[in-house]
Amino acid sequence: MSRYTAPGEPGSLVRFAARYDHFIGGEYVPAAEGRYFPNPTPVTGEVFTEVAEGTADDMAHAWQEAHGAAARWAQTAVAERAVILSEIADRIEDNLEALAVAETWDTGKPIRETLGADLPLASDHFRYFAGAVRAQECTRSQVDGDVVVHGIRNPLGVVTQRVSWDFPLLGAAWRLAPALAAGNTVVLHPSAQTPASVHVLLSAIADLVPPGVVNVVNGHEGVAPSGRGPAVFFSDVAQYADNFHDRALAGFATGTSLALVQHDRYEEFLAAATANMSALAVGHPLDSETTVGAQVSADELGKALWYIDNATNSGALVRLGGGRPLPHPDLADGYYVEPTVIEGDKARVPGVWPVVSVAPFNDFDDAVKLVNETALGRGVSVWSRDNGVGYRFGQAVQAERVWVNNDHTYFAEAMFGHEDRHSLLAQFWHEKRLLVNYA
Repeated sequence: MSRYTAPGEPGSLVRFAARYDHFIGGEYVPAAEGRYFPNPTPVTGEVFTEVAEGTADDMAHAWQEAHGAAARWAQTAVAERAVILSEIADRIEDNLEALAVAETWDTGKPIRETLGADLPLASDHFRYFAGAVRAQECTRSQVDGDVVVHGIRNPLGVVTQRVSWDFPLLGAAWRLAPALAAGNTVVLHPSAQTPASVHVLLSAIADLVPPGVVNVVNGHEGVAPSGRGPAVFFSDVAQYADNFHDRALAGFATGTSLALVQHDRYEEFLAAATANMSALAVGHPLDSETTVGAQVSADELGKALWYIDNATNSGALVRLGGGRPLPHPDLADGYYVEPTVIEGDKARVPGVWPVVSVAPFNDFDDAVKLVNETALGRGVSVWSRDNGVGYRFGQAVQAERVWVNNDHTYFAEAMFGHEDRHSLLAQFWHEKRLLVNYA
């Protein structure tokens, strides 16, 4: 096991600024009303920086700068924009460990997640859209011998993008990469819970884009996290104790906060899943072997503990965990909760991972009904040895993304709610038809 040095300590890869203003027009600008809010790390609970609180005046300033840069960026050749996106990907890869440490300190996520998944995927999104925008083909149709209709794509201009707290850097890549590729300028809103790591990313890439193309106004609260949606386990998963079964158990342990298990193998599967989850390592998020880090904020910790108390007070059974661990004496004020499995919660709603609520279901139709009632339908995972079941389930549930026999993979080729690069980029263009008579 290795542990990365905490930001601010000698030898650390990251040193956060004592204060982060808004980034507008290529430079840092103080908050218009002079208000700043403290930003604690969930790792220790200590405040490590303060961040400018955004207001309508800050937004107006950012929009003014973004509008001023919009025409020039839109006129920048597609090939040149693609090169810049590729250079951003290079910078992320060159600073991979430092950015991972920054995101872990900001979110409490284990370094193995930020270093092994979030940052490589962030880099890949920029590289993907660098290629995707160059592969776009304009439409053309011939009306008659003289008239041709050309499809013309123009950028929207300025787009405002909000980033949820669970993926501050990958979420920024999700929003920046297609918008910039399509020729738009951006006003980015990092979550008030995790704003600092976005500024560390900004310090690595800001010189690559012209002033005003990327602007950051801090301090919004209005974006829900992507969430760990329901996971559905059909009874054939437990038919054999093999590699597939092990992968499904891993999906239960790390991929969901609401597990629905088919009734005829319910006890058998739940016993194995609970035993597997009990082996998760709660520890210092900067340790490479830690699998369960901290909750992102005191509020999220409170939600997790409230969920446990509310469920047990309603007659649910805590089969595992339910308390607050102390991974290390230095982390006594951090935001940690034990991996927890709750059975019999009548609400059947997703909680806050690593708190997993478990409920049985009868058959295919019952599982679809329960998933569609959860109100967290952005992503759902389904596990079955019958791929036909997985395919039909994906068709039936109301979700933007369905993982079949895997969970929480975020490839650029399959972003939320979009079939391919064409439909996603199309969100950042408006199209016009040019009818030309060549006679």
